[in-house]
Amino acid sequence: MDRGEWRGAGRGADRLAALARLVVPGLVAGGIQLIGSFGASMRQPAARPLDAVAVVLLLAGPLALLSRRRFPVATVAVTAAVMLGYLAAGYPYGPVVLSFAFALISAVFHGHRRPAWVLAGLTYLALVTVSWLRLGAPSSWVLSGIAAWLLVILTVGELARARRERLARERQDRAEAAQRLATEERLRIARDLHDVLAHHVSLINVQAGTALHLLDEQPGLAREALTAIKASSKEVLVELRTMLGVLRRVDEDLPRSPIAGLAGLDELVERMRGGGVPVAVRRAGAARALPAAVDTAAFRIVQEALTNVHRHAGTATATVLVDYSGPQVVVQVDDDGRGPAAVPRSGADAGQGNGIPGMRERAAALGGRLWTGPRPGGGFRVRAELPALAQPEAEPGATPGATPWADQGAEPGVEPEAASGAEPEAGPLAESSQGDDRT
Repeated sequence: MDRGEWRGAGRGADRLAALARLVVPGLVAGGIQLIGSFGASMRQPAARPLDAVAVVLLLAGPLALLSRRRFPVATVAVTAAVMLGYLAAGYPYGPVVLSFAFALISAVFHGHRRPAWVLAGLTYLALVTVSWLRLGAPSSWVLSGIAAWLLVILTVGELARARRERLARERQDRAEAAQRLATEERLRIARDLHDVLAHHVSLINVQAGTALHLLDEQPGLAREALTAIKASSKEVLVELRTMLGVLRRVDEDLPRSPIAGLAGLDELVERMRGGGVPVAVRRAGAARALPAAVDTAAFRIVQEALTNVHRHAGTATATVLVDYSGPQVVVQVDDDGRGPAAVPRSGADAGQGNGIPGMRERAAALGGRLWTGPRPGGGFRVRAELPALAQPEAEPGATPGATPWADQGAEPGVEPEAASGAEPEAGPLAESSQGDDRT
């Protein structure tokens, strides 16, 4: 059975269930009223014997229940009139009130509370009048019994209505939560798309320029550049197809690469080295399992920082530090480049990227912090501190500022533990600094 047949069968079952909910109360009320009233007539010899008129009145109320969805208030009025006419005619007391009870509960349940209460009050007065005509002045027990019976019916309707509204609110809350999750997932995928495209397209661009420059004079090196272009383009296609598969919610035979994380750091570094950027990796503390969101954010921040080194730092050496020794995982990328002085940029391409804002959003969404700024000895630093345990998402807009600080960290000749032991110093915002144009 294909999806269309499943949907058709589901719609048919829904229609059948709706029809049953509409018809069954009327059938139940009709059966009980007929059988119960004939039984009651045997115990009330003084009452008027049941005849054809009584049967019509006993069936009129259940028949009116079929219209309770479209005309709930009118159905209450009709069933009340039929009940009162039956009792006023002198027929025996019995379950004739059942149709009126169903109609009253249905009217309250579907939100027609005020008309239902008004009709219940009028019905109370009419029942007292009929009781006085048939049995004489009603006692306080009769008056209170009729009132209690009506209040019980109305209370059942109110409870059912309150439950229905509560379930509707819960469904709405679940739908809104699912929508928020979908929106957050789209934003995460958008950030991943930016990181993937910026990283791989930058490598392809530089390698293509290198290949063109060396094609005639050093074809061997040009071949290596073209091989790197092929590898980068293949990887970005696989990642893009995986992300688009998530967006389409399909799961048939799409290539699925593992979720990006720090486990892929060495592969990332090798790609950067193949693109002409010398990168050293330092690790501090014992590597440990991180929440998936933290692991992915740490990797993407390092990837974006190295992409910025590749694009803007000119001839530079980069050092990546991953520190697991503290309560937070720290990733830090330093370079000794000279920024745009080495690689001029012009026009709209200058300073208009989303790299640093995207890194800051990633860190803030996890309750972490990000600093970006120039190093006093030259070059640039990106440092992110992310919670090693799952944290509640930060409030929108709660993004840490970018600050320059004293040059601490993974410099040649410094042990990794010392490199990550001190906090960056607070300072003025320095997202765009002199001599650099990171984005």
